[in-house]
Amino acid sequence: MKKISSIILVLFTVMMHSQSVLSPSKEIALDFKLTAGGVPSYSVNYKNKAVILESLMGVKLKGTTDLASDFSIEDRKSTTFNESWKPVLGEQSSINNHYNELTVSLLQAKTNRKINIIFRIFDEGVAFRYDFPKQAELNYFIISDEVSQFNLTGNHKVFWLPADYDSQEYAYNETNFSEINNDNIDLNNGIALKSIGSKYRVQSPLMMKSAIGLYLNIFEAAVVNYPVMHLDVDVKNYKLSANLVPNAIGDKAYLQTPCVSPWRTIMVSDDAMDIVGSRMILNLNDPCKIDDTSFIKPMKFIGIWWEMHVGKATWDYAGSQNAQNAANAELKPSGKHGATTENTKKYIDFAAKNGFDGVLVEGWNVGWEDWFGNWKEEVFDFVTPYPDFDIKAVSEYAKSKGIKMIMHSETSGSVANFERHLDRDFENMVKYNYPAVKTGYVGKIIPRGEFHDGQTMVNHYNFVARRAADYKLMVDSHESSRPTGYSRTYPNYIAAEAARGNEFNAWSDGNPPMHETILPFTRLLGGPMDYTPGIFEVKMNIYDKSKTAQVHTTLAKQLALYVTMYSPLQMAADLPENYEKYPDAFQFIKDVALDWDETKILQAEPGDYLTIARKTKGKETWFLGAITDENARKSEISLDFLPSGKKFKAIIYEDAKDADWKNNPIAYKIRTIEVSSKSKINLNLAPGGGTAISFEPLKY
Repeated sequence: MKKISSIILVLFTVMMHSQSVLSPSKEIALDFKLTAGGVPSYSVNYKNKAVILESLMGVKLKGTTDLASDFSIEDRKSTTFNESWKPVLGEQSSINNHYNELTVSLLQAKTNRKINIIFRIFDEGVAFRYDFPKQAELNYFIISDEVSQFNLTGNHKVFWLPADYDSQEYAYNETNFSEINNDNIDLNNGIALKSIGSKYRVQSPLMMKSAIGLYLNIFEAAVVNYPVMHLDVDVKNYKLSANLVPNAIGDKAYLQTPCVSPWRTIMVSDDAMDIVGSRMILNLNDPCKIDDTSFIKPMKFIGIWWEMHVGKATWDYAGSQNAQNAANAELKPSGKHGATTENTKKYIDFAAKNGFDGVLVEGWNVGWEDWFGNWKEEVFDFVTPYPDFDIKAVSEYAKSKGIKMIMHSETSGSVANFERHLDRDFENMVKYNYPAVKTGYVGKIIPRGEFHDGQTMVNHYNFVARRAADYKLMVDSHESSRPTGYSRTYPNYIAAEAARGNEFNAWSDGNPPMHETILPFTRLLGGPMDYTPGIFEVKMNIYDKSKTAQVHTTLAKQLALYVTMYSPLQMAADLPENYEKYPDAFQFIKDVALDWDETKILQAEPGDYLTIARKTKGKETWFLGAITDENARKSEISLDFLPSGKKFKAIIYEDAKDADWKNNPIAYKIRTIEVSSKSKINLNLAPGGGTAISFEPLKY
């Protein structure tokens, strides 16, 4: 009898220190337990296969006892949540948010402090966060580190970027996990500011594929009042651990209870399409906090931008393009300044003629002669135009043509200066009827010593979106930290760059052909990206015969990117005269939608290929984009996503037989066929190529 009682006591003790929860589909299992010493840990299985081995959890505090051990379980609570919500703009008109939740309440007896660990288990993955309740023994505190680990099962294939606290603008590396090493990266890559602190540290989101064909993605969601999480890498033991970006004095986060950390996310599936199609990151963010969202509208635009990147024009009035002139020097026009009233009116005319919504103008305001590289406090005032840009006349002309202007507010990294001028900037936008602003954060951050990915800057990016909402303005940020779903909460944060964009093809070694096949598995999981597609004249020697740079895609792939790279703010990035050379191909850019009722992932493999079909919001038209890496690719796709019983006209924009991203990139052909949901279409993608298709319902 005594032996039986002992067994029961042991089992009861184990149960008190461990907990399991399944996803709604029961395919993903999360196991939580306290290890010896009261250390929280978790593991994840998918279809009875280990995905994350036992990994430790907790946070370290500055100047006091860490919340990482000596815990007992005080309480546990399990709930189920299932709802659908409608995004203001999005890849689908309705998103299902279904998960099982486990909240484990922990007590650290020696300090009498409490912490809750909240797990949410979706059909596509697992998320957890730390919840710090209001309590007498913990009020203000400083995070010095986070213990969160992600211990892998093997030497997975990994698509990774170096952990740079100031930039995500690297090309992806595709290696085995054991081969991660930042010392092997070519740093002559066009990135102006680099802050890589360790050879064994990578950025999230981190996309992986195991030897048994499981796709795994580690990321985060709802980064609010907290630094960005990078990942320290143990290449020998296949382990990852959270690395939080520090501030100027080395601290990670200043918090006050009650508060929460961001979600740490682990997506897993045996089908790559599930990763691309996941809305888990959005679902982990708070619902929309803007009462009146009527001002948030998709925009297709052109702009005075690419001509500066290719050297045809300059941002600065004096035309030096070196950003190192003395600020008090007398400015003399060079004739190369792009943002003139006359030139802007030409862009407005082109936009109006072709049914576009807006025109972006960069370099319109004073300060571009001396703005970069000197860590200078006051550069731009964000409201004073150059002498050759009449902001009032331009705004009135745009209004007469039915075109909206997009403001450009480059900060040169001087965030303190931008915040001092922020309301004047937004008031100026309202005065001249600008509905959206493109912000920029090129260079080292001021306050000095802060990183782009630190808590201070995360708070700044989010504050700009919230303050813009007060003025009913939309925000498109460049050189910001990568989004983690905050666009659900503030959908006026309509887009961001936060990755290596198309402009790198104009003046650097460019973006390899596989680049755009990886971004939907990584950067785009957190929110829309302003990638600036649509370059038709892909070889830069058209502007200067000595140039060797070029876009690493075919023209047809540039069209397909409008479908595969989701954004409700899409730029036709090339020059108007280049579109006029290829009016038949330009028609797809004019036609393609920006906001969607449905999205269907048809084919997907990170680093190799991607095919996506989308239905226009409120209409019966569909669009399809298919892209490949450096390899030519043939496949057959079913059109069973189309509604049955209806006929469609399919206009197919595809690579010509002899097309090649490097040797013959502009070779394309266009054909029109009649199709239905029972039809199949053969895709023939050239190396670095793509296919774009529009489907219009036929009326009889």
